Amino acid sequence: MRWIRPLSAQVEEGAELLGAKAHGLVALHRLGLPVPAGFVVTTEACRAFLREGRLPGGLDEELATALAGLEAATGRRFGGAGTPLAVSVRSGASVSMPGMLNTVLNLGLTTGATAGLAAETGDAGFALDSRLRFLSTFASAITGTDVAGLAAQDGEARLADAIEAVQELARLRGRPIPDDAGRQLVLAVGTVFSSWDTPRARTYRELHDIPHDLGTAAIVQTMVYGNRDEHSGTGVAFSRDPNTGENIPYGDVLFGRQGEDVVSGRSPTRPLRELAGREPAVWAALSDALDRVEEHYRDACYVEFTFEAGKLWILQVRPGAVVGGAAVRVATELADERLISRREALLRVSPEHLRHVRTPRMALSARDDIVARGVGACPGVASGRIATTTDAAVRMSADGPVILVRPETSPHDMRGLAAASGIVTARGGPASHAAVVARAMGKPAVVGVTGLVVGAASVSAGGRALGEGTLVTIDGTGGEVALGSPRITTDGAGAHLRRLLAWADDVSGDHSERDETQRLTAARAALRHDEPPGRHR
Repeated sequence: MRWIRPLSAQVEEGAELLGAKAHGLVALHRLGLPVPAGFVVTTEACRAFLREGRLPGGLDEELATALAGLEAATGRRFGGAGTPLAVSVRSGASVSMPGMLNTVLNLGLTTGATAGLAAETGDAGFALDSRLRFLSTFASAITGTDVAGLAAQDGEARLADAIEAVQELARLRGRPIPDDAGRQLVLAVGTVFSSWDTPRARTYRELHDIPHDLGTAAIVQTMVYGNRDEHSGTGVAFSRDPNTGENIPYGDVLFGRQGEDVVSGRSPTRPLRELAGREPAVWAALSDALDRVEEHYRDACYVEFTFEAGKLWILQVRPGAVVGGAAVRVATELADERLISRREALLRVSPEHLRHVRTPRMALSARDDIVARGVGACPGVASGRIATTTDAAVRMSADGPVILVRPETSPHDMRGLAAASGIVTARGGPASHAAVVARAMGKPAVVGVTGLVVGAASVSAGGRALGEGTLVTIDGTGGEVALGSPRITTDGAGAHLRRLLAWADDVSGDHSERDETQRLTAARAALRHDEPPGRHR
């Protein structure tokens, strides 16, 4: 049995074998978009690993062969001191599980390769920063300890000290990091596969009814460095605003950083539109890529990207990921643009979308006490008592709704995110871990609250301290955090919803007075049973 497939336009297998991420990369290849060279270790290999407790026989040899192919394609040597090749190792299940599984960046930057990268680029600080990022993500993955804070260093001496500190931590935990690139890769693939069965991943699957026996693929790709120089960076982009459905690119960007900095929420991001002014060539290439992937998928899409020395690379694409009123607007506008039919628009909007289509907002007045403002990351309003840790959120939720307030969230917060009615973070943008998970769970979220400090059992903002248990209300559209329970108002039916329901009535042939969900459900039933389609296109 072959455990590895190349990432190329010629690959024909589906997402069940390749994982959704790798399947998307194959689609990007077919669209002629820039994708780093790589290969995928299939979900079959993961399932064998989970059954047997070790990597399946023959995989070591396939990895060596696949890496030789990457060396030939790039003209670089994996782990070598001359023109070194480094790779990323990312998870990719057939169903999206944002942030739940392990990722390792810059793998292959051994001691010798790091010296070679410094010599090649003339930038020892960049090489050391890249090695520290590798060691910190690898140590976090293999020890289960979050050591990302050690990666936030400047200056060669401090970087060198942090590198030694991470290596020592891994040794003390009984999981020393080998200084051999081949051994690193074998260990990293096993670590990605093992993360499928972590408590956070199992919790996420249970919340979203994802089967536990799917397994994940492991995608190995040539590294591109968003931390390379002043013309490098990384970001995430939605082809349409995921909160409103508006047809404008939306997302976050970081200059001089790598991808984990965006999705972790630890670093303050910049609005995606700033890319146009800073790197117009990258912006033009990204805008073209968003148009092409949206036309291919006939849906709003999400991409992760890196740019190195002014060149764009696409690392992931995923269709959909809009909810509530945004889903209604996207479906109707795609039908107007003739990318999909009205029939398909009706089938794409579910009764669950309609339940969230009229977005609640806080009806604020001068009497209301706004304690903080951030970025609205998932529409809706939630009230609850402040909880500052996952354990507190789980414990307090037994007595009523809670709002989880964190500096930023990570996969280790999964139980707290599941227990909370709403989420607030001090750092991160609309594509941070907290924002992505909140949208997946349909929970209001406010991120990037400037000046918010989260302590052990209290938070402070604007010079005011609020103890754990204080009742607050958050607005995931406007980004406000208010004390107590302000009055709530709900938007009326917008033009997009009225048009969609008119199409539904034409399909069902029933124009009687019914609620919105009944009207949509009747139309979807008619379409699925091939009943006369009425006047829809």
